Amino acid sequence: MSLMTVFLAAGALANAGGAVGAGLAAMGAGIGIGQIGKGAVEAIARQPEASNDIRANMILAAALVEGAALFAIIIGFLAMVL
Repeated sequence: MSLMTVFLAAGALANAGGAVGAGLAAMGAGIGIGQIGKGAVEAIARQPEASNDIRANMILAAALVEGAALFAIIIGFLAMVL
């Protein structure tokens, strides 16, 4: 097995790993934001007078999840490129 074959195989594994990692990050973010929305709707149903506070906290939590997911997706793409 030549050295060039080893480098090509390592590059293919990095591409596959980066793609799988980016996909898992996107799926995890979707599930997480769905759970945040579900919890917020249930909380508003139980205590409608606190809906403004619950909504604000829900948006903040969803933004934090999106930021972490975006970071993970970019790292996955960098693994594919570099």
